[in-house]
Amino acid sequence: MFLQMALLTVLVPGGDSDDDYQEPISLRTILTTSFCNRSWTQNQGSAWLDELQTRGWDSKTGAFIFLWPWSRGNFSNEELMEQEKSFHTFFTRFPLVFQDHASQWQLEYPFQVQLAGGCDSHFGEASTGFMQIAYQGPDLVSFQNTSWWPSPKGGRRAQQVCKLFNQYHVVNLRIQANINDMCPHFLLGLLEAGKADLQRQMRPEAWLSTGPSPGSGHLLLVCHVSGFYPKPVWVTWMRGDQEHQGTRRGDVLPHADGTWYLQTSLDVEAREAADLSCLVRHSSLEGQDMVFYWEQHRPVDLVFLVVSVPLVLLAGLASWLWKRQKSHKTPQCTGLPLE
Repeated sequence: MFLQMALLTVLVPGGDSDDDYQEPISLRTILTTSFCNRSWTQNQGSAWLDELQTRGWDSKTGAFIFLWPWSRGNFSNEELMEQEKSFHTFFTRFPLVFQDHASQWQLEYPFQVQLAGGCDSHFGEASTGFMQIAYQGPDLVSFQNTSWWPSPKGGRRAQQVCKLFNQYHVVNLRIQANINDMCPHFLLGLLEAGKADLQRQMRPEAWLSTGPSPGSGHLLLVCHVSGFYPKPVWVTWMRGDQEHQGTRRGDVLPHADGTWYLQTSLDVEAREAADLSCLVRHSSLEGQDMVFYWEQHRPVDLVFLVVSVPLVLLAGLASWLWKRQKSHKTPQCTGLPLE
């Protein structure tokens, strides 16, 4: 356990920092089964390191599809083949349980079942395993220690599923070993193999703008932060040196290149916007915060209006003067001179 924690401190992106916006890192495998009718199902499997997909799965052959050069980790071919075999066996048999009990559990076609299992680690803490099953989106049951437990909102169906699954004690022991022992081993292997990519630091770009007007005399100030990696970031609106309590933080969204985007907004009275600023903290900044002052960084749309409106007025005035001058010119006669 102590070796795992020491390796995580070195290998996890940002692991050498004690900033309070660091997040756990997780390795999880997801199986989604779509039940179209009594005789036809479709499986989709994948593996994820946090929000980064590392593997796909060919449901016909049972083979992994490695999406990154380091997705194989530092594992031997024998270890990978054993993973593939276990994955294929479990995820081929798992949907059959729901197919066989569709009537008893009152599962209405078409429906979808999703299983997610894996482990996560936070800095300085031992890894913890997890496994959950969801039906049509909401959680149905979860695995703890060596038993399945119903979700609080799962109702009678969740209790029936747990009752059946808890009869397979040997299978549950294997699940426990996979998520509590094997998963942390594979997590560390992936982190070590992919550390060049996973530990890269991409500095954020930031700018300010206004959003749709929230009401008369009010402004919606928006701070955009884009292109940063890794994902953990802290962005807030400040009044002086105090965090503004009205800050609204959006979701951190992915870019196609693997970096992230976030916007944080603030609804304020227009006359109170003068001393506001947006503060950005990220591991790539090496302890140097980025601060953007509202008064010094006028939004692009306001600058455009300030510049373009006078130009339009000047253009209109010039056009009017030209037409007026043209209308007062002396007409010129054309034709042959008289003899």
